[in-house]
Amino acid sequence: MEIAIYVFSIMYSPGPVNILGFNAGLTGYAKRTAGFCFGVGAAMFSWFILLGYLGEAFAAVYHGALPYIASIGSAYILYLAWKMFFARADTQGDASPASILRFRDGFLLQALNPKGMVVILPVTTIMFPAAHITGLGIVACAALISIGAVGAPGSYCAVGAMAGSRFRNRRYLGMANKVMGILLIGVAFSIIYDFFL
Repeated sequence: MEIAIYVFSIMYSPGPVNILGFNAGLTGYAKRTAGFCFGVGAAMFSWFILLGYLGEAFAAVYHGALPYIASIGSAYILYLAWKMFFARADTQGDASPASILRFRDGFLLQALNPKGMVVILPVTTIMFPAAHITGLGIVACAALISIGAVGAPGSYCAVGAMAGSRFRNRRYLGMANKVMGILLIGVAFSIIYDFFL
């Protein structure tokens, strides 16, 4: 139970994945984000399986690689922030580049998000062993957590869609894109601060 509460509270808190989901819903592209959400879940599943089976043996190597992963993850988040900041606020015509979120975007963002991986490491190296979760139990837990990971950006997307249905003014949506782009820049720099300063 403590694993579920811990993971749920982290996954459903605001972060780059959920900000992008909210923006897609806000700008009217909620139906196009299913691939993105499943990409997030697939990345979580992959990390949980990898770290779940390698456990503490991988922990030392993982901590050594974390600054490199943080660098790549921060750069990717900055790239997404740039796309969102300069996206067209068009809810009637073709989707803006920031509004089309594909499986690849969700997978890469979650796989390269060092804060997400820092959450996974304590679960796989401390909580799983403490709860005697081994073998197929790791796969079952990874699958359940990954389903929750799919729902996190999906729920933010739904909330964004409800908020976006209340206003369709392109100027306000453009401002929302810029605010969320700035939030993503803040996330990237907080990662840089946490791992390098």
